[in-house]
Amino acid sequence: MTTLQDLTALARNLPAVEVAGVTADSRAVEPGYLFAALPGSQADGRRFIPQAVEAGAVAVLALPGTQAPVPVIESEEPRLTLAQIAMSLHPGQPRHVAGITGTNGKTSVARFAAQLWTALGHPSGTLGTLGAFAPGYDYALRHTTPDPVEIHQVLSTMARLGTTHLAMEVSSHGLAQHRADGVRFSQAAFTNITQDHLDYHGDFADYLAAKLRLVTELLPEGETAVIGADGAGSAEVIAATLGAGRRVCSVGRKGERLMLRSLEPLPTGLRMEVEVEGRTHALSLPLIGAFQADNALVAAGLALTSGHDDSAVLPALEHLSAAPGRMQHAGTKRVRGGEAAIYVDYAHTPDAVSTALAAIRPHAEGEVHIVLGAGGDRDRTKRPLMGRAAAEGAERVIVTDDNPRTEAPGPIREAVAEGAPGARIVPDRAAAIQEAVEALGPGDVLLIAGKGHEKYQIVGEVTYPFDDVAIAQEAARAASAAS
Repeated sequence: MTTLQDLTALARNLPAVEVAGVTADSRAVEPGYLFAALPGSQADGRRFIPQAVEAGAVAVLALPGTQAPVPVIESEEPRLTLAQIAMSLHPGQPRHVAGITGTNGKTSVARFAAQLWTALGHPSGTLGTLGAFAPGYDYALRHTTPDPVEIHQVLSTMARLGTTHLAMEVSSHGLAQHRADGVRFSQAAFTNITQDHLDYHGDFADYLAAKLRLVTELLPEGETAVIGADGAGSAEVIAATLGAGRRVCSVGRKGERLMLRSLEPLPTGLRMEVEVEGRTHALSLPLIGAFQADNALVAAGLALTSGHDDSAVLPALEHLSAAPGRMQHAGTKRVRGGEAAIYVDYAHTPDAVSTALAAIRPHAEGEVHIVLGAGGDRDRTKRPLMGRAAAEGAERVIVTDDNPRTEAPGPIREAVAEGAPGARIVPDRAAAIQEAVEALGPGDVLLIAGKGHEKYQIVGEVTYPFDDVAIAQEAARAASAAS
C-alpha cells in the first residue's frame, strides 16, 4: 500500500497512514482515501471535511492551519500538491505528450496531431473537449482539462493500453488551477490568444498569464513549442517562450519553420503550398475554412518537431478529417438552381465567429447565413461582440438560445442582437435552425455556431438532448423535399 510519505514530502512529519486513493470530491471518498479540500470560487472544500471523514477519509490535503480529526497535509498550493500526488498514485503516462493551448483551435490541432502520428506509425490518442480517445479506449470527460486525479488515471490507462503519443488540450482554467502540472510534456503548441473566459480570469492579462504557463513553466526547458505565427498575440507568446528558455517552431504565413506560401478555397476543401527549409509541397486539404489550414500546420509542426521528416508529414495532411463540431458539414439543401451547404461549428467567441465566417465566405457563391447565441453564466461582455462579428460576416443573422443555463435567456439574446441590428430573434434553437435552412438559396452557406459537438442544451439546471447536426440534417432533408 501507498503511504502519505510516498505521495509527498509535505507529509514527512505525519503518521505513516496508508492511502488507497485520492479525490477532491467529498461525495467520491471511499475508505482509505486522501481528501483534497481545495479552495474554490464557488465553495471552500474545507467545509466538506466532516463528510469526507465520515465516508472513510484517512487524511486531508488543505491550506495551512486547517483542522481535521485525521492527519492534514498542509500546502500553500494545495492544487499543485494534488497534481503531484495524483502523478505519484498513477505514474504511467504515454512517453510523448504534447500540450495544446490557445483560445481557438485546440480540439482540431489535437485531433490532427493524433491523426498524423497514427499515420506515421505511432499508437496515438487525444484528451480534451471531446473526451479521451486512444486505440481501445474511449472515455467521456466533464472538462477540457479534467482534475489531476482524472488526468493521471486516464494517462496511466492509455499508457497501459500501449498509447505512445498523446495530444492533450490544456485550458486556461486547467492551467490556472495546476490541473496539468504533473504531466510530463514533451512538446507544446499555442494557437492564438483572444478574449474568452473573462468571467473566470477577471481580465485579459490574467487570462494570458494562465495560458503562458504551458510554454513557460510546464514545458521543460530546452523543449519545443509550436506556435501559430499568424494567430492573435503570437509575437508576445513567442517572446515569452524564448525568454523562458524554450525553443520555438513557428508556422503559418509568417512561420519560420513551416511557411504557408499560398491558400486557395475549393468547393470541398483547400489547395495550399507549404515551404519547409526551402522545399515546397503542394497539397489538397480536405477541410473547409482557412483557419483549418492554420490548425493543420500547427499539428504538422508537432509532427515535425517530434522527429519526423516533412516528406512523410506533409503528404499525410491530405488525409485529415475534421473534429466533430469543428466546421463539420451537416447537410446540403437541394434547391432549384443549385445547392446550399450547412456547417456546424463550435465558434463561441467574437474572434471565433469572425474567423469561421471569413473562412466560409470563399466557399459561398451566394449569401452567408448564421444562427448563433451565447451561453449563460459566462462572460457577458462578449455577447454584443459576437453579434457584431455575425453581422459583419453574414448577410442574414438569426439570434437564438445557446445554453442559457441559470440565466434568463431573453436578455442574453437581446445582448447578442444589440451587436447585430436587423438580426431576427428566434428563441427556440430548433425552430431557428429550421427557419435558417428554409431561407437558403442556391450557392448559399449556413453556419450554425456556438455548440458544435455538444449533444445537449442546458436550460436552468436541466440538460436536454439537443444536437445541432441532427436537427440541421433533418431540416435539410425536409427543405430539399419541399423544393
